[in-house]
Amino acid sequence: MRPLTPIAALTALVALSTVTACGGADDGGDPKGKKKGEGTVTVRIPDPGNAGVLARGKKDGSLDKALAAVGAEVAWTGSAGPFAPAAQAMNADQLDIATGSITSGITSLSQSPGFAFFTATDPDPVGEGILVREGSDITSVQDLVGRKVAVNKGGTGEYLLLKALAKAGIPADKVERVYLRPDQTAAVFNAGQVDAWAVWSTYAVAEIGTGKARFVADGAAIGSDNYSLNAVRTGFAKEHPEIVKALYAYLHENSAKEKKDPAAYLNVFTDAGPTAVNGKAKDVQIAFTGKGGTVDPIGPEDIARFETVARFYADQKVTPGKVDIAAHLLDVEKLS
Repeated sequence: MRPLTPIAALTALVALSTVTACGGADDGGDPKGKKKGEGTVTVRIPDPGNAGVLARGKKDGSLDKALAAVGAEVAWTGSAGPFAPAAQAMNADQLDIATGSITSGITSLSQSPGFAFFTATDPDPVGEGILVREGSDITSVQDLVGRKVAVNKGGTGEYLLLKALAKAGIPADKVERVYLRPDQTAAVFNAGQVDAWAVWSTYAVAEIGTGKARFVADGAAIGSDNYSLNAVRTGFAKEHPEIVKALYAYLHENSAKEKKDPAAYLNVFTDAGPTAVNGKAKDVQIAFTGKGGTVDPIGPEDIARFETVARFYADQKVTPGKVDIAAHLLDVEKLS
């Protein structure tokens, strides 16, 4: 566990925005997510799908038990996906908790945020990077010059590409960025309409699992500072700090269990269909998860690396200026 340092107080955060969001409907909960039963607080969280700590917690009831201990219950709202729409949903009081990367988080923080981050998971050294097709003549980052690379604008993909180019001393304008939504990129990549894809494990596993794609540079080679973070709606954290602390404790404990036994957190509800991971892809995912991090409090060394990403994004003109990331962090162990 990382040592903690005092972090900007929640009361200093920007007031909640009223931006319209792209969130889904609650599964039977109050649309405002305030109270679902007398004395019980509803926590709106994106549905976790078929894998991960929250999926297993949803199936075995352990998450319900942890939340009940602090007078709360979960309403699965919409589905997990890119952080940008989740941030909009928190801004519009349609969602309380969401997971995203520091890169997409910084982009969202530059737009009147109504949320703060309360956990950090170390950057993925092996599950994110620059993906190319097997048989490609691209064997190094230098070979990307003059090529087309698919990225998600302002998020992990754009960061990974820009970071890789900067480390290799290649001007960013020497590579053409093709902005695509991650869930729409696989078909374009496999059709050869782009030469490479800057991507993370959510999408890379399926491609590598076919045996037809490989990383030309992974997170470790790139020197990525792309943390995974959990965010909480500002108003919710102010009203229910004990619930935020309970969620952190649950995620911390169970992410450590997942790292030790990744297979137990795959195919939680079904081992067939589009949400299942099988064959070589399953082996790839298990290997990635086993080398990944755990959900921890945000410590001083994390903040320093967050600031490095914020400065890099400003220097690369991804954001109009340097985002004050430290003003949007919570010391989860000191919430009260």
